[in-house]
Amino acid sequence: MPKTIDPVFSPEVLGAAELAMGDFDFDALTQTIGGLKGEVDKHPQTAAIILAGGTGERFGKEGGKQLVEIAGKPILTWSAEAFDAVGDIGLIVIVCPEDRQAEYLKHAIDPFPFVTPVVMAPSGPSRQESAFSGLEFVPEDYEYVVLHDGARPLISPDLIAHTIATLKGNIDCDGAIVAHPAVDTLKVVENGVIVGTPDRSVFWNAQTPQVFRAGIYRRAHASALSDGFVGTDDSSLIERLGGRVLVVEGKRDNIKLTVPEDYLMLAAAVRTMYMKGGEE
Repeated sequence: MPKTIDPVFSPEVLGAAELAMGDFDFDALTQTIGGLKGEVDKHPQTAAIILAGGTGERFGKEGGKQLVEIAGKPILTWSAEAFDAVGDIGLIVIVCPEDRQAEYLKHAIDPFPFVTPVVMAPSGPSRQESAFSGLEFVPEDYEYVVLHDGARPLISPDLIAHTIATLKGNIDCDGAIVAHPAVDTLKVVENGVIVGTPDRSVFWNAQTPQVFRAGIYRRAHASALSDGFVGTDDSSLIERLGGRVLVVEGKRDNIKLTVPEDYLMLAAAVRTMYMKGGEE
């Protein structure tokens, strides 16, 4: 059997990630960091849609990435727990392949003490169709809806709540998304040749969560479906209708698990969280 590599408690593997990939045991992390405390306000106004429908082909692990564990908890659990800990969220809709719903519930939801009601919705062929599927499970009485990638496990309840509050505090806006300023120099390239170097100060890397007023988000999906428009994120659906969307600065460790190297970065971030927790 290959030697087990634990990147959280054996951080030296982070120095040579490409050497660790071949024999990497993705489920080697067994020490669980303390969970968050779930809560639901008396009159919650926001429903959360967690998108977990990707096949994880680029990640390279059979069965995808949502049930891969970090520190004893599936990636999907980490994401869902953060929303469970935000009082204004009264419903969590997890969008995943219909034939895996029972599996996701068994491993990522049922073993953990969620307070917020959790329902499952079937994912579609694309991210946009999956988001629309999740939206159909959100009752009309929720004024806001927040979208999140299930493969971004390090989102914090504070940042989720702050993003929701930012939208609520700006009545002339239709949404607010978490993003991070671009840090690399950007080049405009045509046919392999650089034709420009834009000012990177105006560029931000979009992340999730993304929160919207539910009414305009529903209209945006209907319009996109009618026109055959496919956006690169949820905010783009609002933007094409002339909606005003604010940006909330997030953290660079709000990493999306896409390829195996991302797992090592997530593990390093979790290790830092663990060490800080031990010092308090």
